[in-house]
Amino acid sequence: MDYAIIGFIVYLITIFVIGVATFKANKSTEDYFLGGRRLNPWLVAFSERTSAESAWLLLGLPGAALATGFGEAWTALGCVLGIILYWAVIAKDLRTASEETKSITLPTFLASKFGEEEKTIKIIAGVIIIFFFVFYLAAQFAGAGKVLNVTFGLTTEQGVIIGAAAIIFYTMMGGFLAVVWTDLIQGIVMIAALVVLPVIGYIYAADKGLDVGKALAEAGVNFTSLTGGKSGWAGAAVVIGGLSWGFGYFGQPHLVTKFMAIKNSEQIKIGRRIAYAWAIPAFTGAFLIGIIGLTIYGPNAFSDVEFVMPALAKSLLPSYIAGFIVSGAIAAMMSTADSQLLVISSTVVEDLVSRTMGVKLSDKKVLLYSRLLTLATGVAALAIALTSKELIFAMVSYAWSGLGASFGPALILLLKWKKTTKEGVVASMLTGAIVSVVWKS
Repeated sequence: MDYAIIGFIVYLITIFVIGVATFKANKSTEDYFLGGRRLNPWLVAFSERTSAESAWLLLGLPGAALATGFGEAWTALGCVLGIILYWAVIAKDLRTASEETKSITLPTFLASKFGEEEKTIKIIAGVIIIFFFVFYLAAQFAGAGKVLNVTFGLTTEQGVIIGAAAIIFYTMMGGFLAVVWTDLIQGIVMIAALVVLPVIGYIYAADKGLDVGKALAEAGVNFTSLTGGKSGWAGAAVVIGGLSWGFGYFGQPHLVTKFMAIKNSEQIKIGRRIAYAWAIPAFTGAFLIGIIGLTIYGPNAFSDVEFVMPALAKSLLPSYIAGFIVSGAIAAMMSTADSQLLVISSTVVEDLVSRTMGVKLSDKKVLLYSRLLTLATGVAALAIALTSKELIFAMVSYAWSGLGASFGPALILLLKWKKTTKEGVVASMLTGAIVSVVWKS
């Protein structure tokens, strides 16, 4: 009996049940997109954390650490610092301001300061979100394919389709409430995976007489260097590049909307502590999985370095525990993809169709169209995941930088500086998006 498969099936059934159970709880657009602004800090903190840390945390970051060594530590550190800063700087202000302006999406909030007639900001923000989120979603679906391929022997394409189908289904059914409740379960599974696996891996390596320092030295001098063997400005670029991941948090639409959903602004402080307690061990564990994988397997053991996490789980753990750990990887993808699907549907239906184009829709029609759009967007991202050869780390890095650069500066200034103008917000969004695309090209 394959307990890994049984564990994974139980996990899928659980999230399906949540999607169905929360279906009737959505009676308005605010319910479907923000859970009615009545969520407790535990739900918000876990949902924000798991939505932020997708397939790249369990597959991409360990793979990058295996491929480059200690130089990747700056990425983990940058993300932790970014989490600390954006919860402290914008969370409380955004919760208060979004309720005052009756905003349930980021584009609506960015435009709300300039009057109901302001449509330019909503249109530009909507196009940017849709463009970058399709790549982001594709990365999550690709991650599902890799995990299911290594663990259960499915083809990568079969894994992509199964993961995408599960995510699209429960997001369509339950909306924001389904997302946050599944995120709570997924967050518990993810943190367990990220803490348990490097510990077990280290014990195994020590038992086999494998030394981490020796393995890094044998992999190459660059693996033991915090700057990847570079010096001067090139070395500084490695450090700055890794730390810069932290700035992206301020502009992620699927994350900042979590702050809008908490019951009141005073509970942000509790949510902040929960988020910090989750993030620090999670990023430490993800980085160490890559280093332990390098120690056990060597730098050239995988045709794709992002296979290291599921490979460790499958080879070192009993099948029933491996199934639990693998569910953590799938959870990471699902918890991000569901939030992104919800943001895209809310951006198109609520911001562009209803508010910008002035099409009057009943709550019932908004819910129907949002679900249909969730399905359409999921299918588009699925097509990219099935055809793209990009690594998860690369796709997430592209989308993360594009969204962070487009929305982060504008959001901070709107919350903190009263002299921010409409032209400034437009210029900020366009500059961030264009530079990100050009830089990638």
